[in-house]
Amino acid sequence: MVDPGADRIAAYAARGYADDVLPIRPKDRSWKTPQFITVWMGPIHNILSYFTVMTFFALGLNAWQVVAAIMTAAVIVSIGYVLNGQAAAKYGVPFAMQLREAFGHKGALIPTWVRGIIAGFMFFGITSVSSAQAFDVVFETIWPGFSQIGGGADILGLPIPTAISYVVTWIITVGLFLGGQAFLGRFSNWANPAVYILVVIAVVLAIVNAGGLGAVFSTRVVDAPVTPLIFITCVSILVSNWAGPIVNTGDYTRNATSMKAPAIGFPIGVIGSYLLFALVTVSFVAALQVVSGGDVDINRPGVFIQAINEGVGNPFVVVLLILAMNVGAIAFVVFGNMLPAGLQLTAQLPKVFTLRRGAILAAVIGTLIVPWKFVENTDALFLFYSLIGSMFGPIVGIMLASYFLERRRTLDIEGIYADYRGGEKGSLPAYNWRALGVLIASFAITMAGRLPGIASVEFFVQANNLAFFSGLIIGFAGYTALMLIARRGGGRSTAA
Repeated sequence: MVDPGADRIAAYAARGYADDVLPIRPKDRSWKTPQFITVWMGPIHNILSYFTVMTFFALGLNAWQVVAAIMTAAVIVSIGYVLNGQAAAKYGVPFAMQLREAFGHKGALIPTWVRGIIAGFMFFGITSVSSAQAFDVVFETIWPGFSQIGGGADILGLPIPTAISYVVTWIITVGLFLGGQAFLGRFSNWANPAVYILVVIAVVLAIVNAGGLGAVFSTRVVDAPVTPLIFITCVSILVSNWAGPIVNTGDYTRNATSMKAPAIGFPIGVIGSYLLFALVTVSFVAALQVVSGGDVDINRPGVFIQAINEGVGNPFVVVLLILAMNVGAIAFVVFGNMLPAGLQLTAQLPKVFTLRRGAILAAVIGTLIVPWKFVENTDALFLFYSLIGSMFGPIVGIMLASYFLERRRTLDIEGIYADYRGGEKGSLPAYNWRALGVLIASFAITMAGRLPGIASVEFFVQANNLAFFSGLIIGFAGYTALMLIARRGGGRSTAA
């Protein structure tokens, strides 16, 4: 681990860099292995993640295949956290500043806006509306007739009752964020055990309602052939759900007290949590099939709310479970989206934004994009994840190639924190056109399968279905190839 020293950090601060984006010295870090085990344990059990895996059943996967897809994604997500978090753990720098190394001190604005702003805004809105739909059940249970408020009227396609639930969700989420990092930490320490206790109780009830474990693992909602590509598509979709935190995992590992802490903690926490997540998924769907007599609209992601309500059965447990899962959803929004959005905006525009201003902007714009349109059906949700995967996959690939191959596990801290706004030349280019070119090309290739006329070309269709993996491969391989070409030509980078 590298310690820049108090004098250098003071010099960076004097150049106008906000405290939130300065390197954290090893002696000031506090996250040990337990913190990395627990950081995502609660957020994994959020409503949007469960909405996501409902699409696996819609594609024809049976219960065992759904579990296999979930656990495969868990392993990949864990590896992504560990590898892409190494640089920040070693140097204590946040994601937004690390990007300067790979993309240039001005070019870093593009992936910063992709992660912290575009994707952060979208995830805030979509996760929040998923939680709001779950709150509808809670409010209807406590106040019968809640679902009839407005007489069927809607606001831009969002029913009035769900709009009310969304406002409640929005206020709680923003309020918790404004409570500060210390408060969030205490809140998570209390909330995570509650989530797990209630999830276990609900799983037991669902298994009983389904007719036992044998019935649960024999569940298949749609009788359709499942090819290896379909299975990999499901894995890619779930990885895309966590691609944002993979991209900016450095914002968490920069607090690591050792290099081993995240390397051990992340896999234990993520894989262990996903084991329970997988059991929840298959048991709830199995119970819903039994209770509903097989009348299940699995093409509607929100069917998971129905699975909670009818599959678990006990109203008291249902209400507490939804509240607990929404705690996970709120933690996912705060740690996985509001915090990165605020950090990215603060890093790139420190005179305009603070951490709180940037995060609140994410909450506002995340609502203005009418996010409920993305959870109306599986096709809309697939579009969202193909878009997210097409953006995040190549960013991760380029960052890994830059740090592990080009820089050989070193960061140019002086170049990252040079006074570029004050006129200092610094050692980093304004734009690394190799990185930016690969990012743009990868996005174009992976999203081409959605364009009329190209959507009939199998290669582009599959590249889009596997958007995160396609982008990761193109980003890593493309940047590496251009780097090798540049070295043979005697140049280190194509930059300006």
